[in-house]
Amino acid sequence: MTGADPVTARVLRPVATPLPLGMLGLAVASSTYAALQLGWVPTSEAHTAGLAAVFFAVPLQLLAATIGFATRDSAATTGLGMQAGLWAVTGVNTLTSPPAATNAVFGVVLIAIAASLLVPALSAGSKPVAALVFLTTALHSAVLAVYELSASPGWQTTAGAVGLVLAGLALYTALALELEGSYQRRLLPIGRRSSAVERGEPGVRREL
Repeated sequence: MTGADPVTARVLRPVATPLPLGMLGLAVASSTYAALQLGWVPTSEAHTAGLAAVFFAVPLQLLAATIGFATRDSAATTGLGMQAGLWAVTGVNTLTSPPAATNAVFGVVLIAIAASLLVPALSAGSKPVAALVFLTTALHSAVLAVYELSASPGWQTTAGAVGLVLAGLALYTALALELEGSYQRRLLPIGRRSSAVERGEPGVRREL
């Protein structure tokens, strides 16, 4: 038709939640460092944990955070980005420090990261399990900070125990979200108020 505006058809591809990817990176890094902190593996092999953090956890969490910004879920995406930064600093510190050495400046950095992680933890109210993961990450960072500042073996053991809990929470969250995405219904409780299938515009996921 002459003078009519052309009609443009837009096809939107559904965006899968990247949160499980970031959570699995967290689970691997956290469990690896927990094994070190609990004395299950020799401290002389700590550089391998640093490599796992820098080259495994960080890329997965950065990728998940980058995709997450497109979903407009600010709280969860911020949490993933903060975790990526945490493991980048932790991994590099491990790779550049002698085995079993503590670093007071690193402890101060961990305190700042723990405080910053409270922002996504307290903002992700519609996803209680994800919020709990971010809150536990903040707790783990704070406990590890006390160890770095005090060099107390007791705090190191406590950090390892919290790290195991964190790894378990991250693994559970990843599994629950992957099952929900695969079967289009919830098979494991995650405390989210509404299903990802029920929410948002076609092809656009408003929350992770």
